[in-house]
Amino acid sequence: MVLLGIWGIWSGGDIFHVFVAIICGLMCWELTRMVSPTNLKRSWNLGIFTGVSILIAIEVPFLLGFLILLVPAAMGGFVLDQNRALFVTFSVMICLSGFSMIFVRDGLGLSWMVWLISLVVATDVAGYFAGRLIGGPKFWPTVSPKKTWAGTSAGWIAGGLVGAVFAYNSGAMLLIVSISFVLSFASQMGDIAESAVKRKMGVKDSSMLIPGHGGVFDRFDGFMGAALMMLPLKYLGFPPGVS
Repeated sequence: MVLLGIWGIWSGGDIFHVFVAIICGLMCWELTRMVSPTNLKRSWNLGIFTGVSILIAIEVPFLLGFLILLVPAAMGGFVLDQNRALFVTFSVMICLSGFSMIFVRDGLGLSWMVWLISLVVATDVAGYFAGRLIGGPKFWPTVSPKKTWAGTSAGWIAGGLVGAVFAYNSGAMLLIVSISFVLSFASQMGDIAESAVKRKMGVKDSSMLIPGHGGVFDRFDGFMGAALMMLPLKYLGFPPGVS
């Protein structure tokens, strides 16, 4: 799966678009199964509509594309018989994050795509090991009982270091590092948001699609949070001071 992901990111273009659409479609499929388990037959339909909506949205003007990205949420809010608000909220987040990932790869290029992925991975890995080795007070025990302040802080530091590496030769190094801190925190919030859904629905994993690792949502929740934060940056002139 890692090699497949690397190939999709390296290739860019339509290959990457389809890759993102599939990932987001699977995330929406898992979301439906979690929040509305009595609507299992509709979960595939909503997953497919999510992927198709993303592929269409990137080909049309932004405002129209944004409206298209809301279609899966509107459909789910209409056909599901429970936890509609939860589905609508997270399906919109999934669609927007997929749209944002494509913007980063297409609009900013491979290097900034690698920066975003490295930042999320470093945040997750540093947070995991620091939390296990240091322990200490919990960050948000009612939502994510395993996350500690030590792990959370280590994630921020790791994200900032990734930003420093990628911004070393830019004229806006300090600002890139600051943005990396923010995106590191956003990726953690994506993780916590998905944990909150699983906790509310009483499930351990979003699905069993990835043996030993849970579901697609479990692996890409941090990317969802960071990618969402990239959307406003698009209209604030990101990357600043970089040719």
